[in-house]
Amino acid sequence: MLNLRTIVLAVMLLLTAVSIDAAEQAYRKQWSDPALVKRIDDNIERHRKGDLAIDVVTADGRPVAGAAIEVHQTTHAFLFGCNAFVLGQLDTPEKNQKYEDAFVKLFNFATVPFYWEGTEPTRGELRYAEGSRDMWRRPPADRFLPWAKKHGLTLKGHPLLWHSYNPSWLPKDPAELKTLYQKRFDEIAPRYRDQLRIWDVVNESLVCPKTYPLYTDDRAYVAWAFEQAHQRFGPENLLMINEVTGASHQPPAKNAYLGQVRQLQKQGTKVQGIGFQFHMFSEKALQPHLSGAAFAPAGLLDVYDAFAEFNLPLFVTEITVPTPAQDGEAVQAEVIRNLYRLWFSAPRMAGITWWNLGDGTAVKGENQAKGGLLDEKLDAKASYRALDQLINHDWKTELTLKADAQGQSRFRGFLGKYSVKITAGDQTQIFTADFSRSSATPQRLVLKQAK
Repeated sequence: MLNLRTIVLAVMLLLTAVSIDAAEQAYRKQWSDPALVKRIDDNIERHRKGDLAIDVVTADGRPVAGAAIEVHQTTHAFLFGCNAFVLGQLDTPEKNQKYEDAFVKLFNFATVPFYWEGTEPTRGELRYAEGSRDMWRRPPADRFLPWAKKHGLTLKGHPLLWHSYNPSWLPKDPAELKTLYQKRFDEIAPRYRDQLRIWDVVNESLVCPKTYPLYTDDRAYVAWAFEQAHQRFGPENLLMINEVTGASHQPPAKNAYLGQVRQLQKQGTKVQGIGFQFHMFSEKALQPHLSGAAFAPAGLLDVYDAFAEFNLPLFVTEITVPTPAQDGEAVQAEVIRNLYRLWFSAPRMAGITWWNLGDGTAVKGENQAKGGLLDEKLDAKASYRALDQLINHDWKTELTLKADAQGQSRFRGFLGKYSVKITAGDQTQIFTADFSRSSATPQRLVLKQAK
C-alpha cells in the first residue's frame, strides 16, 4: 500500500515533468517563430556568403570554354573556435591525440591562456617556453605555435589584463602594478604579436571589484591598458575588450557595456573588437533560457545589432551550455544548434568560441555542468555532432560547375578558402582559391598546357 510520502513524491515528479515539457514547448515555439527563422536565414545568406567567380584560362590567356569545375570549401573565413587550455596535458598520448583530432575537425580558431598566474607564477619565473613546469590548463604559449601552423589555426591570446587569476606576489600599489603590467606587455608583444593576431586586452572590467589596485569608478585603467597595448602590438593585431554574459541580454537602452564602449570611442581609445561571454555554468542557469526568461533570441540579435554602430567585429568569446540530467545531450545539442545559427547570422559577428571542449577539462567548480562537446572519454556528444553538421556540412560549399564560352563560372558560396579542381579534356589540375571576401573580380586560374 502506498504511503503519503510516496504519493507526494510521485505527484511532485509528475508536476516537474509537466513543467519541463511546457518549458520545452515554449522554447521550441520561440525559436521556430517564422519571423525569427527568416531573419536568421536571410542574414546568413547575406553576410556569410558571397558572389564568387572563377576564370579558367590557358597560359597564354585564352579562355577554356566548357571546363568542368569542382569547388570544395576547405575552411571558413568566419572564426569557429574553442579554448585549447589542455593541449598536451591529458593522461596519455592517445587522449592528447584524440583531443587534438576533435579540435581541428571543428575549429579554425584557438584561444591560448595568458593568465598572469600561469605566465609568471612566481616573480621572475616566466612560463612561455616548452620545458616550463607544468600547470593544469596553463600550457606554455610556445606549445601552440607549431600546432597552429600545422593545422592552419588562428590564435588568440587571453587575457593581457584582468583583475582575476593573478599571482599572489603582485603588489597592491597601483603605480607599481602599472609598471609591472608594462613589463609584462613588453615580454609578450614582441614574442607573440606575429603569431597571435587577436588579443583580449582587458577582461571583465564592468565586474571589476573595488579591491583590485587599478579600480576606479570610471574604469580608467581600461583606456590605459589599450594605450599600452597599442604601443607594443602592430597594425596586424586585433586588440579586443571582453565582458561577462550579462552584456548579451541587457536591452540596448540599459546596456552598460554598450555605454562603456561608446565612452571609450568618444575619448579616442582604439578598441578594435568586442567580445561577449555566454556562460551557463549549471542546469539551474540554463532553465531561464529554456523558459524564455533570459536570452530571448530576438533580444540577443537586437543587442548585437546595437553594437554594430561601432563598425567593429563582434565575437562570442566564451560559451558554456550544460548537459542537463534529463534528456541532457539532446537538450544541450538543441540549444547549441539554435544559438550558433543565431550568432552566425549576426551581421557584425566575426567569431564564436566554445569554452571547454571536453567534460572534466573546465576549472574546478564548473565541471559539474558537463559543458563540453565531448564526454569525459573525449567521445563526441550530440552537441559536437550538431556543430559538425553546421560547420562542416550546412555552412560549407561544394559544387560542380561548368565554365561558359568565356571560361567563366559564377556561383554563390560561403566565404573561405577552397580547393578547385579543373578538368578540360583529359587534363586535370587542382588549385587553391581564397574567397574570404565577396568580390566581383574573378579568381583567375591558369590551366597549364599539357606536355
